[in-house]
Amino acid sequence: MPDTKKFIENLSGAGKSIGVLTSGGDAQGMNAAVRAVVRMGIYVGAKVYFIHEGYQGMVDGGENIKEASWESVSSMLQVGGTVIGSARCKDFRTCEGRLHAALNLVQRGITNLCVIGGDGSLTGANLFREEWSGLLDELVQSDQISEEAAQIHSVLHIVGMVGSIDNDFCGTDMTIGTDSALHRIIEVVDAIMTTAQSHQRTFVLEVMGRHCGYLALVSALACGADWVLIPEMPPKDGWEEQMCQKLSENRADKKRLNIIIVAEGAIDQNNKPVTTDHIKDLVVRCLGFDTRVTILGHVQRGGTPSAFDRILASRMGVEAVLALLEASPGTPACVVSLCGNQAVRVPLMECVQMTQEVQKAMDEKRFKEAVKLRGRSFENNLNTYKLLSHRKTDDELPHNGQHHSSFNIAVLNVGAPAAGMNAAVRSAVRVGITEGHTMFAVSDGFEGFYKGQIKEIKWGDVGGWTGQGGSLLGTKRTLPAKHVDKIAEQMRIHNINALLVIGGFEAYMGLMELQAARSKHEELCVPMVMVPATVSNNIPGSDLSIGADTALNAITDAFESLLQLVDTRSSYEEFCVPMCMLPATISNNVAGTDLSIGADTSLNAIVEVRHLTRPIPEHPDVTMKIRTDLEAQ
Repeated sequence: MPDTKKFIENLSGAGKSIGVLTSGGDAQGMNAAVRAVVRMGIYVGAKVYFIHEGYQGMVDGGENIKEASWESVSSMLQVGGTVIGSARCKDFRTCEGRLHAALNLVQRGITNLCVIGGDGSLTGANLFREEWSGLLDELVQSDQISEEAAQIHSVLHIVGMVGSIDNDFCGTDMTIGTDSALHRIIEVVDAIMTTAQSHQRTFVLEVMGRHCGYLALVSALACGADWVLIPEMPPKDGWEEQMCQKLSENRADKKRLNIIIVAEGAIDQNNKPVTTDHIKDLVVRCLGFDTRVTILGHVQRGGTPSAFDRILASRMGVEAVLALLEASPGTPACVVSLCGNQAVRVPLMECVQMTQEVQKAMDEKRFKEAVKLRGRSFENNLNTYKLLSHRKTDDELPHNGQHHSSFNIAVLNVGAPAAGMNAAVRSAVRVGITEGHTMFAVSDGFEGFYKGQIKEIKWGDVGGWTGQGGSLLGTKRTLPAKHVDKIAEQMRIHNINALLVIGGFEAYMGLMELQAARSKHEELCVPMVMVPATVSNNIPGSDLSIGADTALNAITDAFESLLQLVDTRSSYEEFCVPMCMLPATISNNVAGTDLSIGADTSLNAIVEVRHLTRPIPEHPDVTMKIRTDLEAQ
């Protein structure tokens, strides 16, 4: 086979050794990061070593430090936890322990460390790097290594990756393991909601987050929880009465259940803990509701990693190896972070110090500052939850006046259904109502639009929509070009001032057709916005569409079923037969293949859709037949 190792010019790992370890609490996706470091390191010609049991293995040495091979990380991507082990290590906190660790690394020629863990693990790695030259001097003086060995291994390079389900590290949008933990929480909430609805119960759920409320906040946003308590933003005095009033109002609106999510580190304004039992007693005493407590615990750490965590950890692992190869003696320790949709390198200690500042701000009751220090994503999630969970009274709503105009906004779904469409509709409706606008729901896409299937939609109408799959509004692939006159008429009848279309490529093409018709129809000269929602993730200008991540997880599960059969061969002789998977998916997202069966045909259909669906005046039936065949594809 041709040598493909030179795709990264001027970067070679020949003669270099890299050690990879996981430390602190385990997180789904750690194995994917280890796998990426090993394979990328071997790819560029370096030796890569597993350091088992975290820093304890580095201190103890021996069989805890083993050279890794390409095959040793096979079938590792989909396994949760960390197969190389993780341990809290008191010995590494001492100078003597770090001296033993330095000796074990020098004996194997390791001068590059990739540490996967939380801020404590990364801080320890940076301290180890700063003491490195002093530790080598001590080893030389005690005749445990030669001066020549000390000179050869004079610099230790450190790169970190944050593995933490709490997403509590500043400087990155998402840490390895967070997305998988959220999946576990949402699965539990979805299961609990069915029994809660049956018995009209209130459930109080405690999720992990001793010092960070990210899991509680985002899971509350994702499932439409009635109330959430997090350490960064304690509730104001009198919150007990406000919470009970809201729960009571929801029941009055014929909602049969209530969900309250509490971070394990939740506090009040006086930094006193707010426990699940306290909330349960409060609801029972004030409202008399049948209330149960569920503590998720380590279920959140368990299970296989989500597709997002596997991809994130793999990309970070590759970037970590590149950072080690490019490091010079003066390069400070860095951590590989996610910024937007890119893996980037940021100074390790700057992020650690910022993370510690968050806790300091909370201790000093500077809670608004703590939220800002968590980052833009955390702050936006908090503001979005407040916006979607609190219904303003009529007096609080903005009214027509000098600084505000009320609009009639139509919302519709177009194209194939995608998981998350209903959550998008719910958000749009509630934000619109909060801003004083009147929201209209259009059923069955552009087809329902021209048929007049339009009605006003209220705040309570979208309650419970976040966890519903498919499209509750109804969606079709029909494009509007042939029905522009009727659509314009409906917009005039209902006085529609703005249009929000949630959907896939058909939604994109549909808005293009409406825009092209503006010169003939004044009613179409209104603001139009498209929200990408398609499992194929093929909308220009968007990195990720609504529904794509859910679809990817489903495909990952199918791919794993074959791997599970292979893993059970030792127990079942019947499975010791040739097994082959033939990738066939229009999304073209199966690992190990450039092109899946069906992807090219689907792409051709998308490219030709505008041309094929143009009206043919002399053969209108042919146009409809082509459109029907295309929808069947």
